[in-house]
Amino acid sequence: MLKVITVCGLGVGSSLILKMTCEKAFKQLNTKVNIEHWDMGTVKGMNFDLLVTTEAFRKNFAELDNVVYVKNMVDVNETREKLEVYLKGKELI
Repeated sequence: MLKVITVCGLGVGSSLILKMTCEKAFKQLNTKVNIEHWDMGTVKGMNFDLLVTTEAFRKNFAELDNVVYVKNMVDVNETREKLEVYLKGKELI
C-alpha cells in the first residue's frame, strides 16, 4: 500500500481538502493508499511514497522526484489524471 502525504502551508485546510480529492481519485484508479495530510515543515522529515500538493508549493519540493502538483485541489479529474501519469511512470499501476 502506498503512503501518500498531502501538503499545504499549515497542514489544516488545503491539505485536508486535497486529501479528500486524492481519496476519490485513487478510488477511481482502484489503487489502495494510506493518505495523511500535513504541513510543509513537518513533511520534510517524513518517509512517504508520494507527496501531493498544489503548484504554489512547487519551489518547496523541487528536490524531490516523488511529488505530484495539482492546479485545482478540488478537481478530481485533474488529480486522477496526474496521479495516473505518475503511477504509470513508476510502474505502480
